[in-house]
Amino acid sequence: MRVDVGRITLCFLSAASLAAISGISAAGSASAGEQIFDELRFGVSTSVQSGHSREDGVFPEMTALFDPFGYEAAVGWQQQLLHPRVHLGTSIGTSGEATQFFTGFTWTVDFNEKLFAEAGFGGVIHTGDLDGDGDGPELGCRVLFHEYVGAGYRFTRNWNVMAQIAHSSHANLCDGPNDGMTRAGLQIGYKF
Repeated sequence: MRVDVGRITLCFLSAASLAAISGISAAGSASAGEQIFDELRFGVSTSVQSGHSREDGVFPEMTALFDPFGYEAAVGWQQQLLHPRVHLGTSIGTSGEATQFFTGFTWTVDFNEKLFAEAGFGGVIHTGDLDGDGDGPELGCRVLFHEYVGAGYRFTRNWNVMAQIAHSSHANLCDGPNDGMTRAGLQIGYKF
């Protein structure tokens, strides 16, 4: 019997995202006056792969971040790493390329009031090519791992910009090809 680790991971991360959206918090229940989102980001990315794995067009993106584990109250990078946020987002395919719906955990570390770095890990469901029926990456299975790293700058307490690179693949845990999708881009964020 073969275990599909990617699907198990995505189910776990989806449950964590739903818990955050529903207001269930490991740090305690939210009061009626609190906002649903911790931060919303909007941006655009493009494929950084070459050859037959390159995706055409640009990819409009939206990401919502939630704070069910108390990131906002964390002081210092050690505490920030122990209190990840939950992200839920999409990268919309243009020019016939793959659309992604992703979720997972985000770790943000502040260097000072303006500069920060970020890493995320989770799962993605996509609409891309699985086994070479068209142009673009051959992805092997519908559910993949999704990870990203980024560096950002805060203009104000609320507004920021972040450059990021994101990768999705199945890490050879399911049958079929594993070209993966690697995209880089910019996002503008608004923290509530």
